Amino acid sequence: MRVVVVGATGLIGARTVARLRDHGVEAVPASREHGVDVITGEGLDRVLRTAEVVVDVTDAPTREQDVSTAFFTTATGNVLKAAAAAGVEHYVALSLVGADRVGSGYFRAKAAQEDLARHATVPYSLVRATPFYESLAAVATAGLRAGGVHVPPLLLRPVSADDAAAALAHVAVGLPRFGVLEAAGPEELKLESVTVELLARLGRTGPVIPDPRTPFFGAVLQERTLLPGPDAHLGHHTFAQWLQSR
Repeated sequence: MRVVVVGATGLIGARTVARLRDHGVEAVPASREHGVDVITGEGLDRVLRTAEVVVDVTDAPTREQDVSTAFFTTATGNVLKAAAAAGVEHYVALSLVGADRVGSGYFRAKAAQEDLARHATVPYSLVRATPFYESLAAVATAGLRAGGVHVPPLLLRPVSADDAAAALAHVAVGLPRFGVLEAAGPEELKLESVTVELLARLGRTGPVIPDPRTPFFGAVLQERTLLPGPDAHLGHHTFAQWLQSR
């Protein structure tokens, strides 16, 4: 089996290539570094030639809704067009838990990407992941304001990048699902508590303030909006284990 990973130099892409190789398949990295540009389409026909599966872990340059929607509409459209022309048998895309129920922000951009996959001629699978531990670290620092760090009062099952990559690889070597697999972490945690621990590890002090008006990935959310369903594939790495490894 020859699997091309588009977006292979990012947080999830490099790990997905490694996990696919653990499965004994030929995993081919594709990125600008490898002469592949998903926005212009340059190099896609070449790298997808003879590929059986393409895993799309490309990501937008910002979480801003208009920019990220434009990115995914163009990039995913180009990947799917090239995949169809090459006879690729399975398209796997990394998406986000909540993409089907949050109508704003980055979630709306991921929903647009999912719609393209559903309406393409290439058989598809969608892997919706909960927020990565690494993403929460960025949220913790981005929410810093005068008087403390503001975070939305969310319950999450955050997942490690390694466990998300393992879920992607597992789906890629299987049959197309024509649907969704949710990938989540082993624990249900409060974003407020996670932020306190992250800031302590960074040596920062100050209160963490739950603020329901604070957006998350560009959207204002309810407490349980980003929790996965009961059939989610759960990873093994706890938040404490991940934090210890930093």
